[in-house]
Amino acid sequence: MLIAQLSDPHVTTGPLAAEPATGLHRALGRVLALRPRPDCVVITGDLVANGRTDEYVALREIVGRFPLPVHLATGNHDDREALLDTFGGTPYVGGGFSAHYHLDHPDATLVVLDSLAPGDTGGRLGEEQLGWLDGVLAGRPEVPAVVCLHHPPVAVGVPTADAVRLADADALAEVIGRHPHVVRVAAGHLHRPVTSAFAGTVLTTAPSTWVQAALAMSAEEEAGLVAEPTAFLLHRVVGGGCVTHTVQVSHAAGRAGWY
Repeated sequence: MLIAQLSDPHVTTGPLAAEPATGLHRALGRVLALRPRPDCVVITGDLVANGRTDEYVALREIVGRFPLPVHLATGNHDDREALLDTFGGTPYVGGGFSAHYHLDHPDATLVVLDSLAPGDTGGRLGEEQLGWLDGVLAGRPEVPAVVCLHHPPVAVGVPTADAVRLADADALAEVIGRHPHVVRVAAGHLHRPVTSAFAGTVLTTAPSTWVQAALAMSAEEEAGLVAEPTAFLLHRVVGGGCVTHTVQVSHAAGRAGWY
């Protein structure tokens, strides 16, 4: 199974709308040019910039004609109610009216978590959602599982990012650690590609389809945005394992598809 993980498009409306929208559209076009095409796309949070309904309508305009399944996760810039008002009951959120859900593909279980903590830049899952995750993972232990969320559950050495990571990371690690068939934990939020061990598996964070964050690894260095290439991750789940490729978009000479 091939899963394309895009992240942090920050779609908006008004005078600043063009660049984020173009970045997401270009990334989706690059996905379409891959051979074989991925089975689905997951966008791991910060779908829009301000959590407004008009922004989710703009996002729907971008993904609505895309010919492959697209699944959406919340980030700290999102609003859960506005997201579900626009996408609830559709395949974009697993066909239901919850921002956490799972999809049972023949070759993998895809789990999308909701780490949005309203009023907080950092993230939290909570006991109820963690219990739900434990049950979902226990249901198909013979099939590889990929768990997606916005906030990384590890410190990556960037002080501004580490201050707003997943608050209940230890509790998530306990759940993941009980299920060795979890072959990847896929996060966003950092606007940078990062790889780390986590709970007996591998954590990867996807770069943004819009703009990247500077690698500011000292407390004295001011955080900022940099014009590094936009990209996404391609997870190949096969044979009980997972291999992840980084696919550049904005500075790549690779083909793009139109939709």
